[in-house]
Amino acid sequence: MNPLFHQLFDDAAIFPPGDVPLPAAVAAHRERAASPLAPLLGPFVCPAARWDELVAAAGAGPPLRVSLILREPGERIPSAAGIEVAAVEAPAGALVPEHHGTPCHAYHEMPVGEISVPRLAALRDAGVRLKIRTGGVRAEAFPPVSSLAAAIVAAVRADIGFKLTAGLHDPIRHRDPVTGFEHHGFLNVILAVARALQGHDAAQALADADGARVATAVSRIGAGTAAAVRRHFTGFGTCSITEPVDGLIRYGLLEDPR
Repeated sequence: MNPLFHQLFDDAAIFPPGDVPLPAAVAAHRERAASPLAPLLGPFVCPAARWDELVAAAGAGPPLRVSLILREPGERIPSAAGIEVAAVEAPAGALVPEHHGTPCHAYHEMPVGEISVPRLAALRDAGVRLKIRTGGVRAEAFPPVSSLAAAIVAAVRADIGFKLTAGLHDPIRHRDPVTGFEHHGFLNVILAVARALQGHDAAQALADADGARVATAVSRIGAGTAAAVRRHFTGFGTCSITEPVDGLIRYGLLEDPR
């Protein structure tokens, strides 16, 4: 499997528009984690507000890797048998709690318009990564190409890891025929990070809606650049695992693991 796709898809099935009931989402996640899809799968994303429900759904099964979305500044990171908190995510405007000694990654959400190299360098120095929202239920939740490209370039220059969330089910940039929203493609993001690392135009890579061209360019990313890309772009939350997997298969970047 191409290392560009290793643990790329954080399982956000319980969030809109998927809205899968939590017990069913946990069961599906565990099924995928025990299947050939496992190498593609990141942690299960869950709000801290649903911790008790998560613990009940996890039950006595195999350990569940979780990325926990915190509710408020300074919130304590909970623990329970059978749940591994692999990451914590603080919403925009909140601070990631002290996590010294806690073996998990911490992400701070920041609107794209507020991202700058000095602000990201401060996050990096605090041992915190960046989270960027790339979609939602309103058109304004989708950042324009220029803004997301500037954020990616800033992350590369600040040498910080980042994750994205929402709106990235499809590999390639496109306009949703139902909502009319312009979605970024996760292959476009991979290519944009590679271009930023090489000192080239990240915005052009993000804006390209030619799936065959983008997929071909991604397939040609060398091993060294691929490792650097994923050191920066750590993954993205998606309420569907099936759609991005099907997209990789459709563009010939993944053999059907099912």
